[in-house]
Amino acid sequence: MTTENGEHGEYGAQGGTGRDAGTPPDGLERVNPPHLAPPTGFSHGVRAASGTMVFLAGQTALDKAGRIVGDGIVEQFERALTNLLDVAAAAGAGPSDLAKLTVFAADVADYRRHARDLGLVWKRLVGSDYPAMAVIGTTRLWDEEALVEIEGIAVVR
Repeated sequence: MTTENGEHGEYGAQGGTGRDAGTPPDGLERVNPPHLAPPTGFSHGVRAASGTMVFLAGQTALDKAGRIVGDGIVEQFERALTNLLDVAAAAGAGPSDLAKLTVFAADVADYRRHARDLGLVWKRLVGSDYPAMAVIGTTRLWDEEALVEIEGIAVVR
C-alpha cells in the first residue's frame, strides 16, 4: 500500500529507539529504526506490550456462498481484507490490533501497479496503523480465481 513517507510517526523520535511517537504503553508499538529506509505502507516491526495473539487464516475474496467476487486485484483485495477484518472482529480484535500481515499475490506486478488504489482501500478500512507486512508472489492460490490472499496475526489487548 502506497502512502506518503512520514505517516508512520516520527522515526526515532524517542531517543533514537526507532519507536513511533505517541504509541500507548499498553498497545502495539510500531518499530521503525531511523537507520533503515522509511517504510511505506507497512511497519518494519511491531512489538506487543501485552495481549492475546489471534492467528488469522488466509482470506481471499470469497463471498458467503464460497465464490470469488471482484473483477480485479483492488476489488478482490478489498473483499479479502474485509473478510480478514471480520474474522479479527469476531475474535475481539480491531484494525489497529493487526500486528503482522502477509499478502500473497498471484501477480506482484499487478499488485504494484495498483498500489495507490490498494493503499486507499487500506486507509478506508484500517486507517493509518500499519502492521509488519510482506507481499509474496505466488503462481496460484487455493481458489484458482483468487488474485490475492491475506493472512495475519492480531493482538487483542
